[in-house]
Amino acid sequence: MIRILVSDAVIDLAAEMAGVEAEGAGAVATFTGRVRADNGVGTLELEHYPGATEAALQILAEMACTRWALLSATIVHRVGAMLPGERIVFVGVSAPHRSSALEACAFLIDRLKTDAPFWKRETRGGQKIWVEPRDSDDGAAARWSMPS
Repeated sequence: MIRILVSDAVIDLAAEMAGVEAEGAGAVATFTGRVRADNGVGTLELEHYPGATEAALQILAEMACTRWALLSATIVHRVGAMLPGERIVFVGVSAPHRSSALEACAFLIDRLKTDAPFWKRETRGGQKIWVEPRDSDDGAAARWSMPS
């Protein structure tokens, strides 16, 4: 089962955790990302391209399910304005064994950072600044390249 949600609503971790657990799963792996207050960030605003963002996340979840034979995969991503400490993303997977669950979860968070159309803008000291892509995100995503 795949669940994709892009919303401005607060992420309910208990509900998402319950939803990712699947019959027959020996392992559940999750990642929750939060807004950091680095360099005086007051707010983080995320914009996305409705329809295209969900489609990109769906493709990533399908890739993960195929590559690791997952029983479930969930990606919940917030958009809109958020404060430091708020949850921005939840990724959860279930699989028969821990190695598949852990690898698939890492794959999903690494790849969604580069493959999904989100645009980030931070407010620092009253100024709004667009966040540029990071080389470290590209490097993390590259380790999951599919073999030719």
